Amino acid sequence: MNPEQAKFLATFFAKAMEGEFPATCKVLAAVPDARRDYKPDEKSRTGWELAVHLATGDIWFLDSICDGAFNFDPDAEKKMAAGFRTVNDVVEFYKREFPRRLERLRSTPAEKLAQVVDFFGMMKEPAATYLAFANNHGIHHRGQLASYLRAMGSKVPAIYGGSADEPFSAAAS
Repeated sequence: MNPEQAKFLATFFAKAMEGEFPATCKVLAAVPDARRDYKPDEKSRTGWELAVHLATGDIWFLDSICDGAFNFDPDAEKKMAAGFRTVNDVVEFYKREFPRRLERLRSTPAEKLAQVVDFFGMMKEPAATYLAFANNHGIHHRGQLASYLRAMGSKVPAIYGGSADEPFSAAAS
C-alpha cells in the first residue's frame, strides 16, 4: 500500500466513524446506571463493562493506528476505567476524546499510515487497514450493548433507522 492509498483509507474511515459517533453516544447514554450490572448470561460482559470497553476501545484503536504500534496495557486500562463513576462519565469521555482522535487520524502523515504494523503477532498490515477492524469492533460492541438496553429497563435508540422506541426521523439524521 502506498501513502496515497493509506491516506485515502484514513479519510474514508474517519468520515465513516464520524457518522457512527452520534449513534454510539446515544447507545452509551441509554445505559441506566441503576441496571448497569445487567448481563444476559454468566459468560457475558455487564452493560457497564461493554460501555467502558466500547468507549475506551475506540480510542485505543485510533491511538494505536496513529502511533503505528498496538500495545495493550491492562493496568492502564483498569486505571482509566476506574476514573469512570457513572455512565455519564463514560459518555462525556467519549464525546470529548473520540473527535480528538479522529482529528489526530486526519493529521497523521500518509507515510505513517502506510507503514506495516504488527497486530500482536496475528497479522502484519499497513496501519490504515486496521481502521476497518477498528470500525467493525466498535459497531460490534455497540450492537451488543444495544441488545441489552430493553432488558436493563431502557429504550433502544435509532441507529441505522428507527427502533420501536425511537422512530426514524430524516430531520434528525
